[in-house]
Amino acid sequence: MATIRALGLLSGGLDSILATRLLMEQGIEVECVNFYTGFCVQGHTSAIRNQKPGKEPPRHDALYAAQQLGIKLHIEDISEDYVRIVTNPKYGYGKNLNPCLDCKVFMVQKAWEMKQKMGFDFLFTGEVVGERPMSQRKDTMPLIEREADVKGWLLRPLCAHVLPETEPEKQGMVDRSKLHGITGRSRKPQFALAEQLGIKEYPTPAGGCCFLTDENYARRLQDLWTQRGTKVYSMEDILLLKAGRQLRPLPDVKVIVGRDQSENNFLQGFRQGRIAVRAKDLPGPLALVEGELDEAAVHLVCRLVARFGKGKNSPEVTMEVEKSGTIEAFTVAPLPPEELPESWYI
Repeated sequence: MATIRALGLLSGGLDSILATRLLMEQGIEVECVNFYTGFCVQGHTSAIRNQKPGKEPPRHDALYAAQQLGIKLHIEDISEDYVRIVTNPKYGYGKNLNPCLDCKVFMVQKAWEMKQKMGFDFLFTGEVVGERPMSQRKDTMPLIEREADVKGWLLRPLCAHVLPETEPEKQGMVDRSKLHGITGRSRKPQFALAEQLGIKEYPTPAGGCCFLTDENYARRLQDLWTQRGTKVYSMEDILLLKAGRQLRPLPDVKVIVGRDQSENNFLQGFRQGRIAVRAKDLPGPLALVEGELDEAAVHLVCRLVARFGKGKNSPEVTMEVEKSGTIEAFTVAPLPPEELPESWYI
């Protein structure tokens, strides 16, 4: 009998790890794919900021999970095509700017293309009915299959018993009796199954791995769209939205202030096309400014950036403002806390 081959979507979280192991336990040859959208939490904010002493550097959960499982992982960059999913989702957004239902359909479509090209027999995911409010409801799961045009060929091993039988099960590729019927938001069934399967290492659930589900990030992205008057973004934009303190002291001026040396180093790579501001002879942040600055705006931004440096309690600080390779110095009084309204923060 020919070996059955399955392609799974692997986030590296416990659900996708368990789904993969359940099929491997049946002797199915499994490979997985992890899609990069540009909005993935891992490897960005935690990598940009200084690590605490003794803390391990961040790892890519999907890569680590694939290594532990002993399977091949395909990492696919879909960020360019993903723009239309973020800016114009057919099924709208979740609580923030997360187009979860459209996102799942899109990823399943992409995985199906790989399945067809590479000769896999079916697709699978680690989804659990009722675990997520938008994309993992019993009424939306059939919609995902229908919209992705994979009806009958997408298996969810963790909750298969509460869903209609799939083609892989009907055709004897998968033993349905060895699948599960997990539902709801409780993680206890997954923890018990992990113990049963001898799975010791997996990430702690943290409410999602996508910046679009984060209220603060969504607010920054919405601010970007509002300022531009259109829902457009570049990869540079979405990377910068993850870094620093971000403030809008004037309607047409945004200031991104590094919070430590690692963020200062990160911001260095984005200086082109922006105004750079930092203290001349004192330790402090690098700030990047987007927008045009008149004389009054320059002084306001300099005072703002000085507020976050070592000279914040000095009567005056000399700030350097660099634009298009030209550097000017301005001596200003750092902005006092009472003149820094919360409304400036994006």
